[in-house]
Amino acid sequence: MDLSFDQIPETALSWHQAGKGAALATVIETWGSAPRPVGAQLAVSGDAELVGSVSGGCVEAAVVAEALDALETGTSQILTFGVSDEDAFAVGLTCGGTIRVMVEPVGGENGLAPVLLSDVCAARAERSAIAVLTDTSTWVRKRLDFSDAPSVFGDGRSGFLSDDQVFTWLSNPPLRLAIVGGAHIAQPLVQMAKMTGYDVTVIDPRDAFASETRFPDVPLLNLWPDQALEEHGLDHRTALVTLTHDPKLDDPAIRAALRSDVFYIGCLGSTRTHAKRVARLSDDGFSEAEIARLDAPVGLNIGAKSPAEIAVSIMAELTERLRRPTSRPGACLRNDAA
Repeated sequence: MDLSFDQIPETALSWHQAGKGAALATVIETWGSAPRPVGAQLAVSGDAELVGSVSGGCVEAAVVAEALDALETGTSQILTFGVSDEDAFAVGLTCGGTIRVMVEPVGGENGLAPVLLSDVCAARAERSAIAVLTDTSTWVRKRLDFSDAPSVFGDGRSGFLSDDQVFTWLSNPPLRLAIVGGAHIAQPLVQMAKMTGYDVTVIDPRDAFASETRFPDVPLLNLWPDQALEEHGLDHRTALVTLTHDPKLDDPAIRAALRSDVFYIGCLGSTRTHAKRVARLSDDGFSEAEIARLDAPVGLNIGAKSPAEIAVSIMAELTERLRRPTSRPGACLRNDAA
């Protein structure tokens, strides 16, 4: 199993199903300079295996101990850590923040029902938005399915607390990155994107470029990009990067992406290359506003030269589009990566 940062619910479910036992710890409220946002999660197995984080390391040891206790008792609880608490200094929360963490065993007397966790994982696999509402005074939980209204989750929130007792865990489908072109830059870009929590697919009809030797443990689609993207799917949790420099391969992917609601479209190529690309898209009937969605030349202008450095610049720009969606492409300095 891919134990990437965004596979925390799936990992907890797999541990439970394997008989190891599992608990989920979720940040439900923060004040001040808390190291992790509301909705951040940590999964703990009965063997003390860990995936994720609720504090960037500050209170992990204390939360893990409580999670292991929760597996023994089968009961959920709320933990509070703050700089004014003796426990906070003991566990290292000295950054000036306070956090509340909900610890839930999977199963147990008032824990998270395995069937509910399974529903969450199934919805994520189907790329549907879902929420779990937990009344922390009674530990009654219910599921809300937003499969017909994914824009509910468009602001990227992962959870919020209402009425000081009902926590809503918002679970978006995993982020995806489709890379068109198995170029040299794609190799470090794949690794960086996976570390950042993206499900990555490399698309290239040329077997020599999109090969298992060059991209081990990465889904490969050896199809023409428009056909590949139809199979792959494009939605508001998907980003696209084109790296081939070949209009026969890049343009079909770009046209497909412009007709979708992907949140990022990055295109490798010089300013001159992009000007030719814009002319072709205009001839195809795309408007100036539609073409303005393209980030090209791709990546933030950090002076990148090597493939790995260019990959860093691409991931930085992609992250900005995800976290600051109102930022305009023209407002950023560009990396003339061709």
